[in-house]
Amino acid sequence: MTAVSQRKRIWGWFFFDWASQPYNTLLLTFIFGPYFTSTLSSNLIAEGMAETAARAQAQAYWGWGLAATGILIAVLAPILGAIADNSGRKLPWIWLFSAMYFVGSGALWWTAPQDFSVMWALFFFGVGLMGMEFATIFTNSYLPELDNDPSELGRISGSGWAFGYLGGLLALAILLGLFQATASGNTMVGLKPLFGLDPQTKADTRIVGPLAAIWFAVFMIPFFLYTRDGRKTGAPRLLVAQSIRDLITTLKGLPRHPSLMAYLGSSMFYRDGLNGMYAFGGVYAAGVLGWSITEVGIFGIIALISGAFFCWVAGRVDRRVGPMPVIIFCVVLLACIALLIVMITPTSVLGIPIAEGSNMPDVTFFIAGAAIGGAGGALQASSRNMMTRQANPARITEAFGLYALSGKATSFLAPALIAFTSQMTGSQRLGVSPVVGLFIIGLMLLIWVKPKGDFHR
Repeated sequence: MTAVSQRKRIWGWFFFDWASQPYNTLLLTFIFGPYFTSTLSSNLIAEGMAETAARAQAQAYWGWGLAATGILIAVLAPILGAIADNSGRKLPWIWLFSAMYFVGSGALWWTAPQDFSVMWALFFFGVGLMGMEFATIFTNSYLPELDNDPSELGRISGSGWAFGYLGGLLALAILLGLFQATASGNTMVGLKPLFGLDPQTKADTRIVGPLAAIWFAVFMIPFFLYTRDGRKTGAPRLLVAQSIRDLITTLKGLPRHPSLMAYLGSSMFYRDGLNGMYAFGGVYAAGVLGWSITEVGIFGIIALISGAFFCWVAGRVDRRVGPMPVIIFCVVLLACIALLIVMITPTSVLGIPIAEGSNMPDVTFFIAGAAIGGAGGALQASSRNMMTRQANPARITEAFGLYALSGKATSFLAPALIAFTSQMTGSQRLGVSPVVGLFIIGLMLLIWVKPKGDFHR
């Protein structure tokens, strides 16, 4: 087999972030999530439900769907990681999960308002989300192999995340410029939606699913061209029973590695809070501030530009001082932003009434979105690098499976808390308040995390 240079391996690895980012950008946060809740709430209002209750109920459905998917990911992620470590084969799994991404994303085309099915939309969204999350576990585990100097991994991780944000930005710009109709019937650049997509059936919005699927299929080509599994002798085997036993042994041994255990616990909460902000940011803007899909998309562009820049900056800071200071700063900032968002309404900011017709709530939310993009991207990039310091080098994929477990073991918690709070209060705005507490818990657990971990002296 032809040898692949280190530079090509790094760029191939970068392209996974570029290819997969539109699932987060276009589907989870800025386009399909708001479309799902807006469509469902309109249908509920047409059936006689009060507008405020309908919007809260739609947000609750979205939350329960994400919670169910998160539970499945949490259960399967560490087992899959252990299997990959024992078999030495990662690429076949990435192919499988890539297919799940493609099918789940593409199927969202069939979610027209006229025959909208909550179960269809949530099921296929969940299939695609699981495909992306599982593939991420395996691609993340290649990070320690990309450079022999551990101090360079923070820069590589940050640059990869920034590159992914640029991919999401370009995909979002293509959607808004060529497909998504504004109130005038034309796109943001004055064109009719391509392929004659009819805004009346929301085809101009539903195209987001097939667009993300095709984007992923095309841009995963460099990853598969330049990524190689290590050589293993003998026929590949799944070793499921052995892998589960090894995973149980690892879990039982966690108390002997307090830094790793504390980090998994900390990241479990702060990443859950961040995922809650991502999953409900666009939904919140559409429901509370009344933004259109196009306005949410512009909000996304600002967040992605900020995210790409600050990921790149954070990668350089990470290389100089390590990931811990970056993580602490970002968690504190995100907790403050979450509190700010809860205090934004169409008529007030931070509890201070504003003049009728003022755009202050919109401007404040745009600023908050830019901060979320920057801090969220930097946090995830440095967290990925921190995991390479906390993990046992001999069980790196299993460790990233545990990392995914820590990110998903309570991934149902933020959506479930938001869904429950939305239903209990009947308010979308108050519904997102639980994420503040998740950031605070994550920050407190960082006290017991060693910057270089238990395995790296």
